[in-house]
Amino acid sequence: MSKEYEIVIGLEVHVELATKTKIFCSCSTAFGGAPNTHTCPVCTGMPGSLPVLNKQVVEYAIAVGLATNCDITQYCKFDRKNYFYPDNPQNYQISQLYLPICRNGGVEIETENGKKTVGIHEIHMEEDAGKLIHDEWEDCSLVDFNRSGVPLIEIVSEPDMRSAEEVIAYLDKLRMTIQYLGASDCKLQEGSMRADVNLSVREAGAEEFGTRTEMKNLNSFKAIARAIENEKNRQIDLLESGEKVVQETRRWDDNKEYSYAMRSKEDAQDYRYFPEPDLVPIVISDEWLEEIKKRQPELREEKLIRYKEEYGLPDYDADIITGAKKLADVFEATTAICGKPKKVSNWLMGETMRLMKEQGKEPEELAFSPKNLAKLIDLADAGIVNSTVAKEVFEKIFAEDIDPEAYVKEHGLATVNDEGELRSTIEQVIKDNPQSVEDYRNGKEKAIGFLVGQTMKAMKGKANPGMVNQILKELL
Repeated sequence: MSKEYEIVIGLEVHVELATKTKIFCSCSTAFGGAPNTHTCPVCTGMPGSLPVLNKQVVEYAIAVGLATNCDITQYCKFDRKNYFYPDNPQNYQISQLYLPICRNGGVEIETENGKKTVGIHEIHMEEDAGKLIHDEWEDCSLVDFNRSGVPLIEIVSEPDMRSAEEVIAYLDKLRMTIQYLGASDCKLQEGSMRADVNLSVREAGAEEFGTRTEMKNLNSFKAIARAIENEKNRQIDLLESGEKVVQETRRWDDNKEYSYAMRSKEDAQDYRYFPEPDLVPIVISDEWLEEIKKRQPELREEKLIRYKEEYGLPDYDADIITGAKKLADVFEATTAICGKPKKVSNWLMGETMRLMKEQGKEPEELAFSPKNLAKLIDLADAGIVNSTVAKEVFEKIFAEDIDPEAYVKEHGLATVNDEGELRSTIEQVIKDNPQSVEDYRNGKEKAIGFLVGQTMKAMKGKANPGMVNQILKELL
């Protein structure tokens, strides 16, 4: 009989904070930029240069800690983590080991067996390293220090996850929470959110954890799910054939769907940590903590409840709109202008989502103003444009954020409500289509649809459909 196995997973999630400048110097943190242009003596580790802590980093770390139900360490300090690597300019990294800023938290996730809390062991602040670029042509490695000194928080979970689905749900919850706080954009593809997966396998029902491996280089949810599946099978195969799992760090290659060993796993003593001598401890006063608590924005859970109660949105709408902070912002701002929440929701869920999907855009990339969407909703509501024209105008708003009122006027797109003009057009349509008229009079209700279509075509789509129907029936 084959054994049943269970996987045990804990994550270390690194999040780049959305500060304008680095953690210990005033260099820009902007993504991109020519290599080594966002640098100075501090972030390139020049002898004699001294770090100065960026206050915003502490505030973001506290905000994330509060939102993930952590205890805030009101007296905390930095430590030096010593290791030699070409992208690590000082030969040490300033991090936190002994007194991390946040401890003992947790977030609730939805799983197939209902709700579950994933514990957060700690969150600490640290600086990022630079980036090595391996040049295949020249057969050399180059280093770019633009990322060196970019502020990070590392969120260390408890080993509470038991499947790839739970891991994705946990990461999604973290990403959403941090985006709502404005602490990071959490773009996995740009590396502003990176997850290292610690995974071990044990026989189902066993108390002891198995030997864990750590997997790095995971930059999409799909890659994480594939890597977990692959590593689970690799470890089970080893155990089944009587071999031991080696504690090591492995690198995942998503193209080959294969992981390979990078180095044997280090423990804290390998890094010779000691308190960072160039930085004073951080004292977080009760007043400062209160001030940050007061500034905490409404998070997704609270928004979901409010959208249903205040705006009367159905669960489905509320769920999708709050699923991206940018969509929620556009929804609220547009509703505040036009006061028609359900119609705003319909435009976001319908046309906006359709165009985003067609153009491969993320919600963060939406560039149109709530003011112009609100104007369009009012135009459609007042019958100034019909639904076909409204969709056409919205495509222009989506692409170029044009003013719909001016656009409709300029292109003569307003609905024709002039009964005289409609009547003469319809009379002509009736004259030109005797067969359809005959069909309708013989009880074929559908034939009127064809006549409406012909009228709309003759009016270049600008007729009021309600009036067209009414006049057609009267004339027939």
